[in-house]
Amino acid sequence: MNIKNLRYSAKEQAFMASVDIERFGRTFRYPCAVHGPQSMDPAAVVDRLRYKALQMSDS
Repeated sequence: MNIKNLRYSAKEQAFMASVDIERFGRTFRYPCAVHGPQSMDPAAVVDRLRYKALQMSDS
């Protein structure tokens, strides 16, 4: 799993990124957002982005 284009939007008060997940030899990209303050713990941001992408990939 790779997180790309991670950025913070002050307007949305959210971290946004593209998360790539490899399944069955193919790469699927999911746009994800995690709401929170810009001072949010980076590890928490990454964990939440990965969780959201996994939820989307299972649907």
